[in-house]
Amino acid sequence: MADLKPLSSLDGDPVATEALLWDVFRIIVDEAIRKGTSACEKVCEWKEPEELKQLLDLELRSQGESQEQILERCRTVIHYSVKTCHPRFFNQLFSGLDPHSLAGRIITESLNTSQYTYEIAPVFVLMEEEVLRKLRALVGWSSGDGVFCPGGSISNIYAVNLARYQRYPDCKQRGLRALPPLALFTSKECHYSIKKGAAFLGLGTDSVRVVKVDERGKMIPEDLERQISLAEAEGAVPFLVSATSGTTVLGAFDPLEAIADVCQRHGLWLHVDAAWGGSVLLSQTHKRLLAGIQRANSVAWNPHKLLTAGLQCSALLLQDTSNLLKRCHGSQASYLFQQDKFYDVALDTGDKVVQCGRRVDCLKLWLMWKAQGGLGLEQRVDRAFALARYLVEEIKKREGFELVMEPEFINVCFWFVPPSLRGKQESPDYSEKLAKVAPVLKERMVKKGSMMIGYQPHGARANFFRMIVANPMLTKADMDFLLDELERLGQDL
Repeated sequence: MADLKPLSSLDGDPVATEALLWDVFRIIVDEAIRKGTSACEKVCEWKEPEELKQLLDLELRSQGESQEQILERCRTVIHYSVKTCHPRFFNQLFSGLDPHSLAGRIITESLNTSQYTYEIAPVFVLMEEEVLRKLRALVGWSSGDGVFCPGGSISNIYAVNLARYQRYPDCKQRGLRALPPLALFTSKECHYSIKKGAAFLGLGTDSVRVVKVDERGKMIPEDLERQISLAEAEGAVPFLVSATSGTTVLGAFDPLEAIADVCQRHGLWLHVDAAWGGSVLLSQTHKRLLAGIQRANSVAWNPHKLLTAGLQCSALLLQDTSNLLKRCHGSQASYLFQQDKFYDVALDTGDKVVQCGRRVDCLKLWLMWKAQGGLGLEQRVDRAFALARYLVEEIKKREGFELVMEPEFINVCFWFVPPSLRGKQESPDYSEKLAKVAPVLKERMVKKGSMMIGYQPHGARANFFRMIVANPMLTKADMDFLLDELERLGQDL
C-alpha cells in the first residue's frame, strides 16, 4: 500500500502541532483572560449580524488556510465574543473566571474522553463519584446516587422522568399507554425547563399544575395542597412536586420543609431545583435558606453558576440507593457495557444517562475545590451576599433608583427611573413609559461595551434590571460603577 500523505501540514508533525498550540494559548491568555477580565477593556464589541458575518468570514472552503490566518481567526473570534468573565458582565447567573477550573477544562478538552466507562475514563469515573458524594453530603445525605448532566434543564427533566418511572416502571417499555393522566406541581416562578420537560417526556404541558406564590415569589404550600386535591378530583394522578431554591429572576427560595410535609402526606416525589441556589449550602451563614432540602428525593445543582466552576457543571443528586438511574435509563448496549469485563462493571456509569457520549464535567469542580478548599468556596459565597447587600444600600441612597423588593439572595432587582419620570408615579402612563427605559439603557450599554445587565418584566411589574452579584472578582467599586453608568446612560431620558 502506498504511503498516505497527510491532508494537513500539522498531521503527523508533533513539533508544528505544539508550536501552534503555544501560539493559541498565548492568544487566549492575552485576549480572553488578561483583556477579558480587565475593567479597562470592553465587555463586548457589538456588531450587527451582517457586519459580524463579514468580519468573521464564516464560509467554509475547500482549501485550508495558513497558520498565520488561523491564529488571526482565533484573535478575531475572541475579540468579537462577549467577555463573560469581565467584572462588568452581570447579565447571566454565571460570570467570572476561576483559574483552577479553567485549568481543569483545558485538561478535560485535551484528554477528549467520554465519561461512560471505567475502561476509557478511569480517573474521571472515580473523581465524579467522589465529587457527587461531597455534594450529596452538603445536601444532608450519607448515601445516594447522581450524575453530571449537560445543564440544569436536563437535570430537571431527568428528575421528572425518574419520578414517573419509579411510580410506573412499565412506562419504560410500554410508553404513555401504560400511564394514567399524570400531574406534577411547581410554582409560578419555576424554571421554564419544567414545562419543557413535561412536553419532551410526552406528559404535555397541561400536566404541569402551577402553584401560586407569595409576594416574594415563594411557593405557597396551602395552594399546593389545593392544587393536588383539584388534580385528583379531575382524575389525574399526582406524582411529583418541583420546588425551587433560587428562582431565576427574584432569587426566591421555596419553603422546603412545608412543601416536604405536603409531599410526605401525599406520597409524592420531591425534586428541588437548586441549580442557582444550591451553592448556598456551602455557607454556614446562609444555608438556612435551603432548610429541609435533605428531605428531597432529587436535587439539581449547578456549580458553574455561583461557584464559578465554568460552563457547564450541572449535577443531579439522588437520595435513591436502588440504582434507579440505571434501571430507568439503561439499555445495556453490549458493545460498551459488557458484563464479563476484567474489572468491576459497576464502575461503568454510562447507562445511568440518556446520552451515550458524555463530556467530563467533574474535573473543573474537583480541581477548583482542591485549590480553594470548602472554606475558600464558602468565603466566595458569603462575599457575594455581602456585595449584594452593599449594592442594595447604595441603591436606597440614590435618587432615581428603586428596589423591586429587598433581596434574600444575590439577585438585586431594581428600576432606574430617569429624570423625566421622577415624581410621576401616579401618571396613568407611568408604567408604560418606565417599561421602555431598561431596553433603551441595555442597548446603550451593550453598544458602548461598558457593561451588560439583564432586564425583564415580571407579572404586572414593568421592565426592571436584575443584577447578579456572582463574579468573585467583583468589588464595591464595580457596584458603584454600575449605578454611575446607569445614571450616565439615562440622564437624557
